[in-house]
Amino acid sequence: MDGLSGFEITALGGLLGGVLLGYAARVGRFCTLGAIEDALYGDSFDRLRMWALALGLSIIGCAGLVASGVLDRADLFIVRDGFSPIAASLGGVLFGYGMALAGTCGYGALARLGTGDMRAFVLVMILGISTYASLFGPLAPLRLALFSMEFGRINAPVTMDGLVSNLTGVSSILVASLIGAGFCVLGAWSGQRRKAALWGSLVAVGIVTGWGITAWVAQTSFDPVGVRSHNFSAPVGESIAWVMMSSVRPVGFATGSVIGVVIGSALGSWRLSQFRWEACEDPRELKRQVAGAVFMGFGATLALGCSVGQGLSAFAVLTLSAPIVCVSIFVGAAVGLRHLIFGWPGFRSLQG
Repeated sequence: MDGLSGFEITALGGLLGGVLLGYAARVGRFCTLGAIEDALYGDSFDRLRMWALALGLSIIGCAGLVASGVLDRADLFIVRDGFSPIAASLGGVLFGYGMALAGTCGYGALARLGTGDMRAFVLVMILGISTYASLFGPLAPLRLALFSMEFGRINAPVTMDGLVSNLTGVSSILVASLIGAGFCVLGAWSGQRRKAALWGSLVAVGIVTGWGITAWVAQTSFDPVGVRSHNFSAPVGESIAWVMMSSVRPVGFATGSVIGVVIGSALGSWRLSQFRWEACEDPRELKRQVAGAVFMGFGATLALGCSVGQGLSAFAVLTLSAPIVCVSIFVGAAVGLRHLIFGWPGFRSLQG
């Protein structure tokens, strides 16, 4: 470890966590859109409860990191810098709608790429480019003009458990643990308890170790390492930029995480004998997926994260923005799925 820079250590941490997430996506069928679709149209809440279990364990794990002094949430940009409720809500809806059009989110697209699906490669590239275009590129002025991130900004670092603690006097660590336990109880109701426990735990390990490793490196390394966990919107664009400019751009957690998901999914595909090269043969399907990726890129920028970045990583540290974005993503995905299943006049050209 002494021979590695702080950036390289976090990249290895991201890689290991990404492998766990990718393996869970392929073998355990851990998927945001799949969970929502099962709940709305499949009369099954098993995958949604698997997600709840993963979230509950992640919250408890991060509470442990805070209690041990490894993680200081006041230093996290997603807590420290606040958020715009309007942008978070609209961004979540756009992301959810785009996720339905594309048939998956960024995390799911990387997992599909690990199975040899070249349609996912196109989706990943468009998602990464559109996210970076709305963060730093030609769409950034439009985003800043339409949405002032100062509106509704929380000036002091505040989390959900911190608010409850201030109101009740109960320890914030205890509050966080109780919130996590509540989600674990929801997850335990799954009809497939063993499966939910296995894959939910695996995902939680990936999320918690992401926060823990980057926090530890930030405290012990001289390199300016950011404290973060897994997210698959801006990090996809960051990884594309690293591939093109690695000689002048250090590797980091995001790139390791993105690559790790692909590797983990490939390992899962090998175990299940499901790896095969696939391409898009229907132009309508490709058009729909490209449109969905653009919606996801712009939406994730407004929401400060994707279904994993906000739904698991940010929620694990109990940010105020996470519940707003999660509900908005669910609403957007529900609208998008209804659009695809029943169709809307004037929008049928987007259907696959």
